[in-house]
Amino acid sequence: MTPQAFRRIAVIVLGALALSHCAHSPVGRGKGSVLMSEQQEIQLGAQASQAVLQEYAPLDRPALQAYVNEVGQRLAKQSQRPTLPWHFAVVDSPDVNAFSLPGGHVYITRGLMAYLNSEAELAGVIGHEIGHVAARHGVRQQGASTADGAGVALGSLLVPETDNQAGAALVQTLAPAWRAGYGRGRELEAVRLGADYLAKAGYDPQAMIEVIALLKNQQLFSAEQARRDGHPSPATYHGSFAMLPGDDAQLKQGVADASKHAIANPREGRTDYLQKMAGLYFGDSPDQGVIRNNALLHERLGLTIQFPLGWRVQNRPDRVSATSPQGDAIVELVQGPQNDNPLETLQKGVKLDAGARYDSGRLSGYPAAFAAGAQQGKPAVVAVVVFNGTQYLIAGMTRDALAYERERSALRAAINSFRAMTPAERLAARPEVLQLLTAGPGLTMAALARKSPLGAVAEAQLRLLNNLYPGGEPTPGQLLKIVQ
Repeated sequence: MTPQAFRRIAVIVLGALALSHCAHSPVGRGKGSVLMSEQQEIQLGAQASQAVLQEYAPLDRPALQAYVNEVGQRLAKQSQRPTLPWHFAVVDSPDVNAFSLPGGHVYITRGLMAYLNSEAELAGVIGHEIGHVAARHGVRQQGASTADGAGVALGSLLVPETDNQAGAALVQTLAPAWRAGYGRGRELEAVRLGADYLAKAGYDPQAMIEVIALLKNQQLFSAEQARRDGHPSPATYHGSFAMLPGDDAQLKQGVADASKHAIANPREGRTDYLQKMAGLYFGDSPDQGVIRNNALLHERLGLTIQFPLGWRVQNRPDRVSATSPQGDAIVELVQGPQNDNPLETLQKGVKLDAGARYDSGRLSGYPAAFAAGAQQGKPAVVAVVVFNGTQYLIAGMTRDALAYERERSALRAAINSFRAMTPAERLAARPEVLQLLTAGPGLTMAALARKSPLGAVAEAQLRLLNNLYPGGEPTPGQLLKIVQ
């Protein structure tokens, strides 16, 4: 999840974890009292799950959901807390992430699943998250901090209210750990526990090392791309554990300890897993529209909007946002009510400071209303446009007046770029999907990259997808993931 996502689904109720009745962690170092009973943990985890699913929808692939749940339940039975009401789900997000909530809710993103290459690796990710739940790391997470970056500094003009304060507060508390990890000690503990679950469930515990290496490579690639594009390094799954699997002695020892439970012929499930990846969206899904050169092309809604080039675009189910390289300006697009009263929507639905100016007009030929002012002193411009019977809110905000003077033209250009898609743009909006290919003799990743729609990063991306990063080549007969 991004800082903006956490900001939207969380309110600051830092006392949410200060509940009565002490309980004990059932495993690991740090045993002792925690200020929450197991039943309270389950209840709060269920509330937080509602907050998560308001932000990220479950992936609409029932067979894949059932498969992931089956793997998760098999592993959870081997944990120290097998009687928790465990829930395992894939969320429809291109982010490379997985996370868990107290009480037994475990999520893995579509984006992370694309980079895994076997059921054993999937089990490694899920087992790691089960380890966090079993050791009550989420319950113990203290000193909740709000998400950093532009999302917090700027907030959002278009934040919906929530009546799920306790669940949203828990999400806020866990947000830093989901991005950066729970700290080396707890991450190592989750690795050790997860490896134990893998071995007892019939997988090779070394799959835990393999998946950490895969995630570390993905982190290195993403950081290099961010440097090239002039963006901050993106958040990665638990900071990819902040470990280097090749030379981390404690990590390797924790996994090796699980070998006492290993069976003679552990399940890898490579072919089964890869076959389930065929047809999976890679990157943006058509439900959310696709981003091409910082433009949102939403074929199902028939609209497009051009965000400033060089800004970091985040495409979410409920909104699309773009943040300036300096992190002090943001533009957001949100779908609004289905009526034709844009001025009323602006005046009643967008909270601006006293003195804001309102006007009616047209945007790209469609009925619209406009506002300029500030929210809590931060300069803002907003438009509401009626398009195909639905209102769309477009808001721009900056941290201060200096940033507004610098980005005024960019904010207004983004707002004014909203329009209907052209036939050519509808073709360009087709989503990219994973497909499978059996490598023939002499096939190289460079040759595959030349036929890929992934552009300049195609060869590196294809290597990452097939665990051949940074310089591996496929062997004849190997089943490969490609993007079409």
